[in-house]
Amino acid sequence: MLNNPIVMLKQQYQLWLLALSFFTRIPVTLPETVKPAMLSEASRYFALVGCFIGGLLVVVFYLTQLILPLEIAVILTMACNLLLTGAFHEDGWADVWDGFGGGWSVEQKLNIMKDSRLGTYGAAALVLVLLLKYQSLLVLANSAIYIAFVLLLANTLSRTLATSLIFSMAYVSEDAKSKVKPIANQLSLTSLLVLIFTGLLVLFLGVFCQQVSLEQALLLIVFLLITRLLLIIWFNKQLGGYTGDCLGAAQIGSELVIYLSLIIFNSF
Repeated sequence: MLNNPIVMLKQQYQLWLLALSFFTRIPVTLPETVKPAMLSEASRYFALVGCFIGGLLVVVFYLTQLILPLEIAVILTMACNLLLTGAFHEDGWADVWDGFGGGWSVEQKLNIMKDSRLGTYGAAALVLVLLLKYQSLLVLANSAIYIAFVLLLANTLSRTLATSLIFSMAYVSEDAKSKVKPIANQLSLTSLLVLIFTGLLVLFLGVFCQQVSLEQALLLIVFLLITRLLLIIWFNKQLGGYTGDCLGAAQIGSELVIYLSLIIFNSF
């Protein structure tokens, strides 16, 4: 029965729903008992959830820009993203900057990161990244088709990169003892390959649809690999591993790298 295709598809569908419920506020029906190991298995679909979120944002942007100025359409699209995800990644971004900026020891940094209050470092980092995101989307919104590609690509590839860190880094043991949020802390090779395939599929569909050249696509991969390496070095130096907040910060940071890279490509 374990090899029954219908049973296997049902299991994968449940994992997809779990991934969707983890990253969004969209209500889904899950099994009564969700084991921690299931979330680690569901991590293979985190990039696909990003693609799904990007698709919803495309719809919001397209409808709002028909009746409102472009600047307002971009703001409403960003607001929809925050509502869809519950500012999940932005919370991690702010917590990381608060913790790394305000703590000296690993224990101090983790305690600050778990504090629900927003500090100066986190507030400043959050304001700056939202402003950069807003200005970047304005620059990139030169056509409805292109901005659709940008939103799909950034939301998919950024989650591919962030989730892939689980495969290469250790989960901080001090955080595991007192964590307040569930987190995927294991990533199998199969799940990593599914993640990478999802991200590359969106990227090379953009190449096929002539939204980005093959050379630009390959260069973007290089930029993201460098970003991933720098994040690993940073997190290991600060904590000796990663936490859920680190993954959220990685998603926000890599999303911004994608926007800025596309702006650079369009400048030449």
